[in-house]
Amino acid sequence: MQVLILASGSQYRRELLSRLGLPFSTMTPGVNESAQPAEPPLNLAQRLAAEKAAAIVKHAATQSSKTAAIVIASDQVGAFDGQRLEKPMSEARAYEQLHAMSGQQVMFYTAVHMTNSITGESFAAVDETRVQLRKLSLNEIHRYVELDKPLDCAGSFKVESLGITLFDLVASQDPTALIGLPLIAVSRGLRQFGFALP
Repeated sequence: MQVLILASGSQYRRELLSRLGLPFSTMTPGVNESAQPAEPPLNLAQRLAAEKAAAIVKHAATQSSKTAAIVIASDQVGAFDGQRLEKPMSEARAYEQLHAMSGQQVMFYTAVHMTNSITGESFAAVDETRVQLRKLSLNEIHRYVELDKPLDCAGSFKVESLGITLFDLVASQDPTALIGLPLIAVSRGLRQFGFALP
């Protein structure tokens, strides 16, 4: 018997994983998410997903359980104009981000790392999503930020709600990746660990 642990406090990731119909618990890994000097966004996403999984595996090991936990960790890093996209945390910063990205392309790297807490077996994958924002007027930007309040989202938009109206194109191998957890990759990993899906 294996149990699933989602290494995240994100409600979006929790909602996504629940789509698979498997019971799971959540734990917040509490890792430092700072980028290393000159670390590319793709590498940062992969490193943070692996570190989050390792933090929860380490915690699971201290519980001296003989039951294997499959830890699922994910990290997403957005990049625009060669720079990492941060969460705006204020309306003013959200306005600035959306204005700068208006009519431009943004890349999102969503990494997933899964580890068996007993055997150490792991699975890793990354999804690259290209987002083309449409030309946005200042009124549209202000109205969007006021309505959707995307202050805790890198790039200042929530694709799972009104943020989708800001785009001309979303190109990805996995439609759930941009929300924060690439379920196609997670399903592939779970099958590797012996779960029957569907």
